[in-house]
Formats: sequence, structure tokens, C-alpha cells
Amino acid sequence: MVASSSLRFDLKSYLKERQRQVEAALNAILPPQDPPLIYESMRYSLLAEGKRLRPILCLASCELAGGTAAIALPTACALEMVHTMSLIHDDLPSMDNDDFRRGRPTNHKVYGEDIAILAGDALLTYAFEAIARHTPEVPADRVLKVIAALARAVGAEGLVGGQVVDLQSEGRDDVNLETLHYIHTHKTGALLEVSVVSGAILAGASEELQEQLRTYAQKIGLAFQVIDDILDITATAEELGKTAGKDLAAKKATYPSLLGLDASREYADQLITEAKAAIAAFGAEADPLRAIADYITARKH
Repeated sequence: MVASSSLRFDLKSYLKERQRQVEAALNAILPPQDPPLIYESMRYSLLAEGKRLRPILCLASCELAGGTAAIALPTACALEMVHTMSLIHDDLPSMDNDDFRRGRPTNHKVYGEDIAILAGDALLTYAFEAIARHTPEVPADRVLKVIAALARAVGAEGLVGGQVVDLQSEGRDDVNLETLHYIHTHKTGALLEVSVVSGAILAGASEELQEQLRTYAQKIGLAFQVIDDILDITATAEELGKTAGKDLAAKKATYPSLLGLDASREYADQLITEAKAAIAAFGAEADPLRAIADYITARKH
């Protein structure tokens, strides 16, 4: 029954509708304000065309756990704000030094490094305000758990910690798979994990369900980065929407550099199989999560 329902699920239509929903909410939750320059910079990156994968995962997991998209939408927006902050800061000359993101000039190329840093800071802080102020009809203890989980995922135990080790590892030839795993489970995986788990928390999911979804999220988070490493080598700048070959130029350790392309693809496929196994007990209500898992390894950008 699970397999047949998955085959009927229209991921393209689902993603398109969810993207529209998330982008309308982002535009509404962060309107132009004074001072104009900082809000223009924030909106420039936040409203740029993107997959909206993290907010969509949040909405899907909330509905799987018996909640509604409406109660998860503020958190979904917050997740996209945090993700956007990480992209703005990651593109800075002191980090990855990239000129393009999502097919257009990076934030600091348009607004300068000073405003870009402040725009990222403002998005990060407003993310928590958005959850606290705008989440409707959810018990306060659940909202608090989501705020705490997001803070941990973004800080030194998560995204920031992964970025630090990533920077320290550039140009070194002694980076092993254990270090690479640490970098990606923290820099990329932590935010994907909290995206999935936070939706379930808002819906009042049991600890057992939260753990099943956490396992699913950890697997797709790592698979996402393995595929990113592959695409950095195999895709064009037009396909990526950013500079191709950046990892190779920076002499970064990647899964293809340590395992080879074929073994890296096999590893990503294995992770996706394990992710879907974690939610195998569910029926059609888990189809969005299963389809998104498959999409992660099939994507070309």
C-alpha cells in the first residue's frame, strides 16, 4: 500500500503549491520597513528563487504528525530565514567568497559586506521572533521546544560548528571521512534535521515519532550534501545557480575526492534507502517525505 500510494504522489505539484504558500508567507511576514536599506537587503536574499526545501519539510512533518500547515508556517518561514542568513554569510569574502547565489549576484556584491553581515544577523534574530510571535494555537511548551531546537541547530553545536571545521579543513590533505561527516552533519544536516523535527513537535508528536523523523532527517541531510559535492564537480554554473567547481578550487575535502564519484552516488542512494526505511510504517501521509527523499538524489541543481 505504501509503495502504490508513493507512485501516485505528484511531487512536482506538491512542491509548487508549497513553494507558493511559503513565499507568500515570507513576503507577508517580512514587509519593507524602515530603515529601507536593511529590509531591502534582507528581502533580496530571502525572496530570491529557491527550493524552499527546509520549510516544506517542516510543513510535511507537521501534517504527518497530525498537525496543520497553518500552525507550522511561521516556523517554516523562520527556517528559511536562518537558511538565508547562512547563505549570505557563507558567500562573504571571509568565508567561501562567492559572487553568485541562486542565479544572481550575492548579497554582499549588491549591498556591500557591511550590510550583508547585518542582513544576515537581522534575519537570524527575526527568525526566533517569528516563531514566538506568530505561531497560532500551539501550546507554549511546544513553541519553546522548537525555539530551543533551532537555536541549538544553528549555534556552535550545529551549523556554526560545522562551518568552523569546514574552514579549518580547507587546503589540508589529511581530512578523513570522519571529519567530513562531522562537517556536513553539522553545517548542512543540523538545519535539515530541525526542519523535520520541529514540524512534528508543533503537532504534538510522540517521542517515538520524533525519533523516526529525526533518523529520516539525518539520512536525507547527509545525502543532500553528498549530492551537493557531486554537483559541484559535474554541474555547470547555470545549473547550480552559483559558481561551479568552488570545492575543488578551495582544495576542500568532499565525498567524491575521498570516495570517488561512483561510490559517492552509491552512498547517497544508500542513505535515501535508510531514510525511507525510517518512515516505512506510515502510509500515504508520509508520501511527501518519501518523495522529497528521492528528489534529493535525483536533483540536478
